Amino acid sequence: MAATKKEPVVIEGAGPFNAPIGGLLTWVDQRFPLMSQWKDHMSEYYAPKNFNFWYYFGSLAMVVLVLQIVTGIFLVMHYKPSAADAFASVEYIMRDVPGGWLIRYLHSTGASAFFIVIYLHMFRGLMYGSYRAPRELIWIFGMMIYLALMAEAFFGYLLPWGQMSFWGAQVIINLFDALPIIGPDLSTWIRGDFVVSDATLNRFFAFHVIAIPLAILGLVAAHILALHEVGSNNPDGIEIKQNKNAQGIPVDGIAFFPYYVVKDALGVVVFAIVFCAILFFAPEMGGYFLEYNNFIPADSLKTPPHIAPVWYFTPYYSILRAVNENFMWVLRAGVVGYAMLILFTARGCLPKLLAAMVAPVILIAMGVIEAKVWGVVLMGVASMIFFLMPWLDKSPVKSIRYKGKLSRWAMTIFVVIFLTLGYYGTQSVTDMGTLISQVGTLIYFAFFLLMPWYTQMEQTLPVPDRLTT
Repeated sequence: MAATKKEPVVIEGAGPFNAPIGGLLTWVDQRFPLMSQWKDHMSEYYAPKNFNFWYYFGSLAMVVLVLQIVTGIFLVMHYKPSAADAFASVEYIMRDVPGGWLIRYLHSTGASAFFIVIYLHMFRGLMYGSYRAPRELIWIFGMMIYLALMAEAFFGYLLPWGQMSFWGAQVIINLFDALPIIGPDLSTWIRGDFVVSDATLNRFFAFHVIAIPLAILGLVAAHILALHEVGSNNPDGIEIKQNKNAQGIPVDGIAFFPYYVVKDALGVVVFAIVFCAILFFAPEMGGYFLEYNNFIPADSLKTPPHIAPVWYFTPYYSILRAVNENFMWVLRAGVVGYAMLILFTARGCLPKLLAAMVAPVILIAMGVIEAKVWGVVLMGVASMIFFLMPWLDKSPVKSIRYKGKLSRWAMTIFVVIFLTLGYYGTQSVTDMGTLISQVGTLIYFAFFLLMPWYTQMEQTLPVPDRLTT
């Protein structure tokens, strides 16, 4: 029997293309789900109509990620990851490579821009409840990206091999040495040596250039796929998929392409103007983006008078420094008070049982383990407690627009405290600075740990059935 000829797949919407391009797209689509992916994630992905200013920062994060990868590739072409040549290779890039100074400043300024965009993106998620069901997994992937970015920034911080890079890495790695039992071996493993040396630089280079970027790209893909599976949140916190027309299209939705692509393009242009203004006129940003000590070659025999991490780490660094022996008594009182709060107010038996079992263990550990270890623990917990947000927020509404005064005040105070901790993390240690950091640390954790109570106590506003503009 003669074989039947397979009919070509006709691509809907390919009319504007001429025959060669339409034929090429047909050929590709028969072998790869090109047009179906385009429809699923762009032309037929319906996003809420009421996206506002805060929704620019997700797309801007993608733009800065591409910028960092592209500039990083060009920097690697001339950078030499060895203790003897690293600093000189950076100077060579800055002085002798055509356009090298621009590529280097694009990368260094882009690192700070990345964290600014990410922090604003996270703040939008906190405001509008983007971590609430059914978006818990989106939030978890996003927080994993955040942790990976911090690791990426830390590993890249050593590569210029300047004074602050060297001693900053020394201080951060030594924090792991404080951990009981595994600390000394873990810090030696991270360094690859007993001191920060050429071996440390080589393994940090490998993590910064290959391992962590691959992890970030995978997490970004998972983040976007999870987002497009359940749909985007909006400032009202209303699920637009619950109200569709006869064609199955959300009545409060609009196609991401071309509408939000054009809108995001405007945000990219404004961002590029601000970014270029900083890039060409203040790339060091007064020492916050690039410290003056990092323009001095690393010297293991000369310690800088003040060692502090880059600004995007300083809120957590401030929490680390806040923990001393006197503050441990405050923490013990906090553990007892929080356990009593759970025992007297929790509705289920499981929270009460956990509080009764865990609190004594923590109190005993506080009496055995020294304060600097608890500083490291609190620093780590402070960066990872965001993972619990989907289960800490018990409010009947998602968006801050319809939450009560307690949630609004809590969010405002949290932002102020986060910025305050960030500022004092850049300053030298003083008694007043330590006291402010200690108070800020308590408020920081209170925002999260008391959320199950104040989000239920407050009176919320009625949520509309349709999106507001």
